[in-house]
Amino acid sequence: MLLPFFQWCETVWLGRVVVESLWLFPLIEAVHLLALSVLGGAVLLVDLRMLGFGLKNRTVAELARNARPFLIGAIVVMFSTGIPLFLSEPTKCYYSPAFWVKMWTLATALVFTFAIRNRVALSEPVRNTARRQMLVGALSMALWITVAAAGRWIGFS
Repeated sequence: MLLPFFQWCETVWLGRVVVESLWLFPLIEAVHLLALSVLGGAVLLVDLRMLGFGLKNRTVAELARNARPFLIGAIVVMFSTGIPLFLSEPTKCYYSPAFWVKMWTLATALVFTFAIRNRVALSEPVRNTARRQMLVGALSMALWITVAAAGRWIGFS
């Protein structure tokens, strides 16, 4: 059902430019991976604190507020680099189970992060239980690690 769309994506000029360039794909990929590192740092900083590890002299809410610009910035950079990477090989992506795992998990991770994780991280400590924070932190880390692992798997499949 989506294959015609993916085949049409093969014709988009941006994908063709990336494919025909010797250095553009690796440059875009490097920026994408650097943004993944920033995203991972922003996620891990808060999630590990929710699990009770590290920076115990800071509240979860304080860390979440401080990490938010890095999280959002990394997501913006990853989308702006991920689209040209996708457009350079859309048909390969269509047939890649890793691509679909990454896309579905990415959508889930984004919704979870902005609808649940942020709400728990920024809420008053009275409303949060340690178990709730630990569960949310663990789920968040599992989702984002799956996104990163599936993304790397795309390159090897």
